[in-house]
Amino acid sequence: MTPTPLKTRILLADDHALVRRGLRLVLETEPDMEVVAEAGDGAEAIQRALDTPADLAILDISMPRMTGLQAAAEIRRRQ
Repeated sequence: MTPTPLKTRILLADDHALVRRGLRLVLETEPDMEVVAEAGDGAEAIQRALDTPADLAILDISMPRMTGLQAAAEIRRRQ
């Protein structure tokens, strides 16, 4: 039996749905990567990170309600 490769679980956050979709398409061509959550702003990214475990967060720096940098700091604080 072939072992199942471990997958890196990814959270994508960008206020442009087209950018998120493009990133998802590129990332999911890799067999060891899986986008497990998406968010349209920093506040939503925090909630998604708390609801869905992810190994990696790709956050847009400039988003409404909260920047990616602020969201990253808050996600780190809460986890």
